[in-house]
Amino acid sequence: MQYDFNQVVDRRLTDSFKWDTYEQDALPMWVADMDFPSPEPVIRALRQRIDHGIFGYPMGLMNAPMELPELRGTIVDRMARRYGWSIEPEDIVFIPGVVIAFNLACHTVATPDQAVLVQTPVYTPILTAAQDTGILHQEMELTRQPDGSYTVDWDGFEASLTPQTSLFILCNPHNPVGKVFQPDELRRLAEICLRHGVTICSDEIHSDLIFSGQRHTPIATLDPEIAQNTITLMAPSKTFNLAGLQCSFAIIQNRDLRKRYLQSRKGLVPWVNGLGLLAAQVAYQQGQEWLDQLLPYLESNRDYLYQYVQNYLPGIEMGTPQGTYMAWLDCRKSSLKDNPYQACLDRGRVAFNDGQKFGRGGEGFLRLNFGCPRALLVEGLERLRQVLDQ
Repeated sequence: MQYDFNQVVDRRLTDSFKWDTYEQDALPMWVADMDFPSPEPVIRALRQRIDHGIFGYPMGLMNAPMELPELRGTIVDRMARRYGWSIEPEDIVFIPGVVIAFNLACHTVATPDQAVLVQTPVYTPILTAAQDTGILHQEMELTRQPDGSYTVDWDGFEASLTPQTSLFILCNPHNPVGKVFQPDELRRLAEICLRHGVTICSDEIHSDLIFSGQRHTPIATLDPEIAQNTITLMAPSKTFNLAGLQCSFAIIQNRDLRKRYLQSRKGLVPWVNGLGLLAAQVAYQQGQEWLDQLLPYLESNRDYLYQYVQNYLPGIEMGTPQGTYMAWLDCRKSSLKDNPYQACLDRGRVAFNDGQKFGRGGEGFLRLNFGCPRALLVEGLERLRQVLDQ
């Protein structure tokens, strides 16, 4: 089936967080969901389930390995096929969403007098995870290179770990900077954490959204010892545009760590949305054709955006995202440097994410979502250009 990603779908007045937060004359290019219909097999399966007309409790109430055997098997096969990663069905824990999942990791691993370390600038719920779970917050800033790419200051990373640090939340591919960590970088991060007795929670929700020349490596695949020290978080939600159905999963190969993680869910996260479970199953089994067509489209949008920034947006700089569908725009040398988010919203009626919300290293930046039809991307960029021209 041929999918048309140029089709513009009117999402206003659909209770869309992305489209209904701002007034109707503002073009939203912020929150990370795409403006593309999900794969047709997923839509068809959901329609059939809805036509059945009964929406009782789903499987997965106890998260026992004998529950949801088909979806567990699908995930096991997917990890083996994509990453050569051998996991067992019982290693999988279903969670309504990755944000819930890394907050549960904080509850599982850390006590109130212990800390979680994050790398800024970073996805806002990761930045606030310590505050949200009542533990201590630690951070170290990724190093921005002249070409807009980011690296890790290794001495700074290790120095950031203290006796209080019990958890490190890794974001890979990284949101918002679009970095895909390489195996040698991941191994070095993992080995430092092992030396300091720090558990890793790896948010890999964008792992399917990788561009040419890059390959995603789950950090837990590097070594059995690293796997035993890692909680890996994945989901079909970003990949197949299913975020509103709330289905994700953790892969925890350490039996004791998994038992503690399951214990932290009790009374708080009893099950996952039944429609989300169905969508995940169908997307992973029948959505690859859609994804194979989506990735070149996103990459073309990325390249168009990069060239537009170079040619028409003076003072704005942009690295080339290696993954995700988010661009990280450095406005510090432009006329928007004081508050680029507010200037774009007030004068251009285009809504980006405010870079300072992503923590240290985000001041003067904008995050732009290019997971949209090309016509919307062009319109958003032209509005930004007009703000600069003013």
